Amino acid sequence: MVGSEQGGVRPVLIIQNDTGNRYSPTVIAAAITSQTGKTRLPTHIELPTTESYGLTRDSVVLLEQVRTLDKKRLRERMGHVDEKIMEKIDTAIAVSFGLQHEQLV
Repeated sequence: MVGSEQGGVRPVLIIQNDTGNRYSPTVIAAAITSQTGKTRLPTHIELPTTESYGLTRDSVVLLEQVRTLDKKRLRERMGHVDEKIMEKIDTAIAVSFGLQHEQLV
């Protein structure tokens, strides 16, 4: 890892569509960090500690830290995010990739 890249074993949020998840040997994922004091960017989405998210600490999804991972690198499913958080994730992805989110729907 170099500079601000996220490294080590860490949770990720799978942001790939369900078809890709089902048939591809890889997934598209965004890094999650428990370093909640980092500089806030429009690509950061807060995830509070909840049982459904599977996190033991308040965390932040870093949508500027998106990677393609081989499914063999994934360890276990920890949880899932609700629709309200996914809407925020979708907006942050659009910001990260320079897309016009309101025109995508």
